[in-house]
Parts: sequence; structure tokens; C-alpha cells
Amino acid sequence: MKKLIILLVFILPVYAWAGGKEVRKMTKNIHWLGHDTFKIVGEKTIYTDPFKLRKKDKADIILITHEHYDHCSPEDVEKIQGPDTVIVATPDCAGKLSGNVKTVKPGDKINISGIDIEAVPSYNTNKPFHPRHNNWVGYIFTVEGQRIYIAGDTDYIPEMKDFKCDIALLPVSGTYVMTAEEAVKAALDIKPKVAIPMHYGSIVGSKKDAEKFADALKGKIEVIILKEEG
Repeated sequence: MKKLIILLVFILPVYAWAGGKEVRKMTKNIHWLGHDTFKIVGEKTIYTDPFKLRKKDKADIILITHEHYDHCSPEDVEKIQGPDTVIVATPDCAGKLSGNVKTVKPGDKINISGIDIEAVPSYNTNKPFHPRHNNWVGYIFTVEGQRIYIAGDTDYIPEMKDFKCDIALLPVSGTYVMTAEEAVKAALDIKPKVAIPMHYGSIVGSKKDAEKFADALKGKIEVIILKEEG
């Protein structure tokens, strides 16, 4: 038994290091384009909430969290939409979009071209902008074996304790979403290997919110503040 314990003590950090290395590698393929817009490159090219895109591209999958103009922007979707692009969105977005649109609500799970996607709750608890009854969503999806969570416009909510992911993309700007302090609580509940702040520098919030978030999580969860790309 003593030998087994010693072996486990040695092996477990190796597994943790290997897992962390894979997550780190995946973060190199996550490109922040401002606000809640990310381009994630893996088996497929995935965009989240495209908004104010500066150039055209080709997305395999577009994930849209809710119908507000800075998340569901038809003119930005058109810049990255091809004939085979699949859009995953809430039902209130469908009428604004064309092409292959799959609608989801919290709790739904779908697979698009080998990419597992789960819609999870996203709502406000202490402000009126994103009511729970609208059934707006965040997404947890798997790319290159890593589970990535994009929160959408949400506050710190109890469901987060049940979310399992390797990388968490979390809003930090307050006003319409979590403050940096509330996002810290969310990260501690979710326990990702890496957290990436978002939803600042465009409509509300600044890099200071991202830095406050990172400082509060030092020694607890690795935070990567991405540079906004064009």
C-alpha cells in the first residue's frame, strides 16, 4: 500500500502537468476579437457571438448566445458564413438569420460535425437585462479534447457549480453582466484550468476589469488576458 501511495503521488502531478500542457496549447488557438467574439481553431473553426468583425473569414460553426444586437449581428454573421456553416442560436435569433440554423435552449446537447455542444443557462440575478425566463444560453463545447465554456451575458449563477470545463471565457465588466469580483466567484465554482476574461473594452468595462479578475485569482486559477486581435 505504501508503494502504491508513493507511486500515485509521483504519477498524479505528471498527469496534471500533461493535462495543463494540452490546455495551454489550446489557448494558442483561441483568438479574442473583442467583446464576446472569439475565433477558436481546432477540428473546426468556431466563432462565438460575432460582432464588429473587421474582416471576412469562413466559420464552420457559429455559436450565438442571445438576440441582443452585440451578440446576434446578422451583418457580422454574413462576413463569416459559408454554404456549409452551421449556426447554433436561441430561437429568438432564428428570424434574424438565414442558412442552417439550429436552435437551442438551456440543457440541450447537440453534435455538429463531430463537435459536442451543450447549451447552459445564462441570465441576470440582480439586474433586468437578461431575464432567466428568456432561456438565453452559454455554451460548453469540446475542441481538440478540451472543454471550453463561453458564458454569454450572465451573472454569477448557482448552476455554475455543475459546469465542467478546461477553459472558461467569463464576462468581467459589470453593468450588464458579472463584475470582476463576481466573475472570480464563478471561476472558483467552475474550477477551469484556465480562465479568460471577456466582455470589456467595447460597450462597457476596460482592461482594468480583466486585470482585477486576474489579480484576485493568482495562485488559484491561471488567468490569461488575451490581446484583442483585428
